Amino acid sequence: MTRRSTLTFASLAMALCQVSPAPAQQSAAPPLVEQLNKGNWLPQAEAESLRDELYYQRAVHAYMTMLPALNTIGMRDGSESTFGKGYNVLPIWKDRMDSRTWVPTPNADVVYSMSYLDLKETGPLVVAAPRDVIGMFTDFFQRTITDVGLIGPDRARGGLYLLLPPDYDGEIPQGYFAFKSKTYNVLLFFRTIMAKGDNGPDPRPAVALAEQTRVYPLWAMEKDVKPMQFPNASGRRINMMYPVDAVFWTKLKAFVDDEPVAAIDSELRGVLASIGIVKGQPFNPSPKQQELLKKAVEMAPRMILALRQLGRPDERDRYYKDRQYLNTWAGGTAEWMQDSYLDVNQRASYFQIAYSSAPAMVMRTLGAGSKYPFTFKDAQGEFLNGSNSYRLHLPPNPPAALFWAVTAYNVTDGTMVETPQLMPSINGFNKVATNSDGSVDLWFGPSKPADAPDSNFIQTVGGRNFLVALRLYGTGVEFFDQTWKPDDVVKVN
Repeated sequence: MTRRSTLTFASLAMALCQVSPAPAQQSAAPPLVEQLNKGNWLPQAEAESLRDELYYQRAVHAYMTMLPALNTIGMRDGSESTFGKGYNVLPIWKDRMDSRTWVPTPNADVVYSMSYLDLKETGPLVVAAPRDVIGMFTDFFQRTITDVGLIGPDRARGGLYLLLPPDYDGEIPQGYFAFKSKTYNVLLFFRTIMAKGDNGPDPRPAVALAEQTRVYPLWAMEKDVKPMQFPNASGRRINMMYPVDAVFWTKLKAFVDDEPVAAIDSELRGVLASIGIVKGQPFNPSPKQQELLKKAVEMAPRMILALRQLGRPDERDRYYKDRQYLNTWAGGTAEWMQDSYLDVNQRASYFQIAYSSAPAMVMRTLGAGSKYPFTFKDAQGEFLNGSNSYRLHLPPNPPAALFWAVTAYNVTDGTMVETPQLMPSINGFNKVATNSDGSVDLWFGPSKPADAPDSNFIQTVGGRNFLVALRLYGTGVEFFDQTWKPDDVVKVN
């Protein structure tokens, strides 16, 4: 081999040594590594934005799940600021409730008695319920403690109800209908039926019956029991609505601090904790969190309103196949349990416009209980508008052993439509004009149609949507088997 050949071979060998090795095949990455920024942390600004978005979403969820409690708290605070606080204070709407009382879907056609009991302050309380009450006790999440009256254990005979705090472990004496509440705070809600007077409903017998209610601590001597007070709540401007601003969160925090841990399940407590509401700990949202809480308390009710407006895809809330009337429990229980889940959307929809739920309202009990088909659309499926005139035809013999009533409400919060008429409701105790076959035509509009009798007319507010609710107390079998159905509301010229 020549020297030239030797140099050429050596040069080639060196060149080969300097060539980079063939790259190894890149290993596959798990899907989430690929999805989340190629396995890297997020940019700081994006991470902060997502954290804020989650905070906002949790606040919306908290609003929707806590609305039953805030609904009751608003009622209590409005009542107590007007009439005072105490187990012995029982406001009664002695001249019936009208639109000056702001409360979700009240009934102007019975006499209301409502009070708010604090078992943490008083210990066990005894409530002597009069006969023939249609009522209930609920905890402050509006979970029914018990019905009172015909569907309750007293069977409309009246009786002594013993309400026990959630942490009570003492002796339970005999002779009471004894129930333990899950919250210290309890809503007492009684309704008594008016008599039919010469010129319409006579509330006096119903008021006299309601004033037989007595409330006192279980272990108190008679001489130490505070005398009952029955202030007349009729004819007064009373705001008993839940808060619509940041007060919603401060009242919710106070409620969480006051009630036992077991009153709210651990998962919902986790939702509340994620927005800074923890029992016994300070609630100090940052300025940014305050903005998000404000946004949530403004947007969550709009979301609930949208659910109500757009309706359920499964149509479980429709009472009839050929009518616009809806069932506010959507075929679930009084606690909004469907076959396999808690219907949180339907429950939030209810408490936006109503309060109090009990088995007597849901069970198909013949000649007892009550039913509440309602509609916010006319026969053509258009939203009811207070600028238009409408007619509602009720066929003869409504299946209501006690009475029937029809009321107009604001769609947004269930308050009664307020016009110079003040009481947007007509019931079977009124001197209602009837047709020759016993049927009834009722009219709605901003002004009375020429052919509508005064007794059959409910005035509406122009430019504002409304809903119409039909109440049937002592519901008959004809309602359940649908041999009797109310006609749809019909728009008229």
